Parts: sequence; structure tokens; C-alpha cells
Amino acid sequence: MLGTMTAAGASAGTAAANWSAANKFLLGGPIFVKSDDPRELAREHKRLGYGAAYCPAAKAGDTARLQAIEAAYAAEGIVIAEVGVWVNLLDADAAKRKENLQKVIDGLTVADAVGARCCVDIAGSFHPTVWYGPHPRNVTKEFFDAAVANARTIIDAVKPKRAKFAYEMMGWNLPDSAESYIQMIKAIDRPAFGVHIDICNLINSPARYYNSAALTEETLRKLARWIVSCHAKDVDWIPEMNVHIVEVIPGRGTLDFRPYLKGLAALPAPVPLMIEHLKNAGEYAEGAAHIRKVASSMGL
Repeated sequence: MLGTMTAAGASAGTAAANWSAANKFLLGGPIFVKSDDPRELAREHKRLGYGAAYCPAAKAGDTARLQAIEAAYAAEGIVIAEVGVWVNLLDADAAKRKENLQKVIDGLTVADAVGARCCVDIAGSFHPTVWYGPHPRNVTKEFFDAAVANARTIIDAVKPKRAKFAYEMMGWNLPDSAESYIQMIKAIDRPAFGVHIDICNLINSPARYYNSAALTEETLRKLARWIVSCHAKDVDWIPEMNVHIVEVIPGRGTLDFRPYLKGLAALPAPVPLMIEHLKNAGEYAEGAAHIRKVASSMGL
């Protein structure tokens, strides 16, 4: 995501310049500079105190750019967390489904070339018009088997040496729990398949909303050895006549970040925690400040 850095983002970056270097997880998020130069992009992450980054745009066959990205981010000590390829691997149209599968194969190729922790997509959806939408078949054996077959195809096509392929957890598509993720890991049976954590995506009921700390602890404990990258968001409940849980800036909702940060800090190696889905640099600065404040209060 590229745009214009605000004053709020700049001041937050100055104050937090070396924060991530001393901690056991790697905070990251989008940046807002008008440049496609990997060196400038990597330096902006460092200026903001980030230890991790989303991979900048690159094509699988562009060897020179891929090498430039890896070198630039390594020079600034920034871990490339993930290459996100957000397409529907279960699209009803066969031609589109084949095209999307190739896009993810290309994404994993890019991730491996730049040394990213993973390439990530959701497992897909049978919804006819919304690529990530809910559908009754999204929680069936048919969906599970298709997700397993697609992951194997993607990994076997690339044979990555460094990056993992992962599915992002969702509240209405598999994997939707630690247990369903473990079942998928075992079924896919590929060392290059990893776990991508998004706790907020799992909060899809009052029970999970009110017990998010326990949900977080259980999820991280059960999936710890496979985790390659994570998303950071917050959730709030809008009172209506039905359940309406929405994403908000970290710190403005009810998610307890302490078990999230504690669980990540306990992992053998630092894992990226990437803020996402916010509107502008100021909102990202606010969210990052909240996460850093929680981490500081825990002595991380």
C-alpha cells in the first residue's frame, strides 16, 4: 500500500525508531511513501520502527527486482513477512480458478525468492459473487479436500526452499480453529505448509468474543511450531438485533493483546505481527503505538 505519510505517522516513527530490534516479535504494517524503490521502502519501515514488512509488488520472473528487494530489506534488518495473494482458489469458473491457482504459485515463487516467511491466501469460498464470502459448503469435507489439493499443487509446483505457503484463518471458511488447521496440516503433509494466525478472524460468536484471551492462548499453544506470520487487528461489538462484530484500530476494541504478544514472544524465533485493514498512516501509527504500549507493560 502506497500513499502519503502523515505527520502523525512520522512522529510515531521517530519515537519508536529502534523498538522492534529488542523484542521477540516483529511488528509491521503498510507504509505510505510514493516510491517503488526497495531501498526507500525498506528505510521507511526502519524509520517507523517496524521489524517486518509486507512484500512490495514484484513478478515471479523479475530476477533483478527480486534480488533488489531481498538485499534492500536485509540491509535495513527488516523481515519480509508475507506475500499476500488474495484470490479465490475455489472460484466457480474453471478458467478463473486455474488463473487464481497460478497467481498463488507465482506468489509463493516470489516469497521464496525474496526470503519472505510465507505466501498467504485464504483457502477460498464457494460463494457465487463474493470471493471470500460465507457459504454452507465452506465448512464441509468437500471444501477441506479442495483446500488440501490446492495447497499440495501450489507447494509441489514451487518446491520452496525458504518460504512457506499458508492459509489465513477465517470465521466462516476452513481453517476456522486450531483443530481444523492441524487437521489440514496433517492432510496436506508438506513441510512447506505453515500457519498464518489472525485471531480476530476467529472471533465469530459471543463465546469467542468474550473469551478471546483463552481463544488466543489455545490457538497459539496448539499451532506454535508451524506459525510463520500473524495479523494484528482489534474487534468491537455494535449492539443490534443480531451479532455484529467489526474490525477497529488496535486499542479501540476489546481484544486483549497480552496473550497474543506473550504467545508470540514465547516462540523459538521472532514472528511477524502485521497490522492491516486500516485507512491511513495515522490509524496505523495509533494501532502500532497501542501494541507497543501493551508490549512495554509486559516487559517484552
